Amino acid sequence: MNRFFSFVLVIALAIPSIHAIAQTTEQDEEDSGLEETLGKLAQDAARSYISPVVSGFGADLNSGWFHRAPWATMFGFDLEFGVVAMGTIMNDTHRKFTSDGAFRFTYSQADQLAAQAVNQGGAPQTQAAIRDAILSQEFGVNFSGPTIVGSKTDSLQIAFPGKVIPVNGSTYSLPSKQFTLPVTGLLENANFVPLASFQATVGTLLGSQFTFRYFPEIQISEEIGKFKYFGFGVQHNPMVWFGGEDALPFEIAAAFFTQNMKIGSIMDATATTYGVNASIRLGWGFLNLTPYAGFMLESSTLKWTYDYEIDTPTGPSAERIEFEAKGENSSRIILGASIKILLVNVNVDMNLGKYKTLSAGVMIVI
Repeated sequence: MNRFFSFVLVIALAIPSIHAIAQTTEQDEEDSGLEETLGKLAQDAARSYISPVVSGFGADLNSGWFHRAPWATMFGFDLEFGVVAMGTIMNDTHRKFTSDGAFRFTYSQADQLAAQAVNQGGAPQTQAAIRDAILSQEFGVNFSGPTIVGSKTDSLQIAFPGKVIPVNGSTYSLPSKQFTLPVTGLLENANFVPLASFQATVGTLLGSQFTFRYFPEIQISEEIGKFKYFGFGVQHNPMVWFGGEDALPFEIAAAFFTQNMKIGSIMDATATTYGVNASIRLGWGFLNLTPYAGFMLESSTLKWTYDYEIDTPTGPSAERIEFEAKGENSSRIILGASIKILLVNVNVDMNLGKYKTLSAGVMIVI
C-alpha cells in the first residue's frame, strides 16, 4: 500500500513535496505513510489534517489551462501540445490546525480513563466494564497539531474535557485528560503542493479553442485499482460575432474547464473553473511575447475513502470512513506572459486567490 501512495504523490504532488512520503516505500516499521496516518484519524481530524493538500491540489487542478485567448476567427488551424506544471504555495498558516470533533479512544487510552474513574469511588472490578463502555462510543474532543505539511517534530494532541457516563446502572466521571497521537507532518514543511499534466489545445472553430488534459490509465494494484485522469475545457472569443479580429486591439474570451482524477476507490477529485481572460500578442507569428490576464471562479472537491482503525470491547476493528473535502479557493486573478520562438511556446503565470499558485507550461505549437 505504501508503494501506491508513493506512486500517486510522484505523479500528483511531484518531487518537492513528496520527498518525505517517497521514503515510505523503504521506511522502518515505526514510520508512517499516508495510509497508516489516516488510519489513526477519525473523520473530523482527518479532514483538518489534509486540508492544505485538498485546497492546494484543487488550486493546482484549476491552474495552467490557458496562456492566451483564441483568435476572433470563424475557422483556423491551431494545435499545441506539451506539459503544464503548477505549484500551490504553502505557508505557516497551513502547517497547524485546531478543531473540535468526535474521537474513539484506543484500548490503552480507555483503560487509563477507566482506572481514574474507578479511583474516584467505583469498585476496582468495574474497571473493565467502564473501559468497554468507553470503547463502545465516540467522545467530543479538541484536536490540535500539525497538518500534513506541518513539522515532524510536532504530534497531534487530543484534549478530552471529561464526561459522566452510565455503566451497569451507575454513573462514573471520566476525568479531563490530554493524549498524544503519533501523527506528524507527513510532507514536512513542504513549500509547494505541485502537480503536472500532459495538455493539448486545438482550434479555432467559430472563435473557440478546445483544451484537453490526459494521463494514461495505469493499474496501480489489484487491491487499489486504477489511476485515471482526464480534463477538458473551451475558450470562446465572442468578438468573432462582432467585427472579428479588427474589433479590438487585443483578444478576449469566456472560458470553462473541468476535470476528474480518480485513484481506485481511495480518492476521487473533481475541479471546475470558469471566467474571462484576455491577451495581446506583441511580435510576429514565429517570435512574439503575449501578456495575458484572467478572472476565474472555481471549485474543487476531493472524496476520500480509508479504513479507520479502532479498538472495540471485542478487539481491534476497521471502520470504513468516507468523506468529501472542498478546496478553499473560490476565485482567482491570473497574470502571466508567454514567449514563442519558432515552434516552442513557454508561459509562466501567477494565480492570486486564497491559495496562491504558480503555473508554467512548455508547448509545441503547430
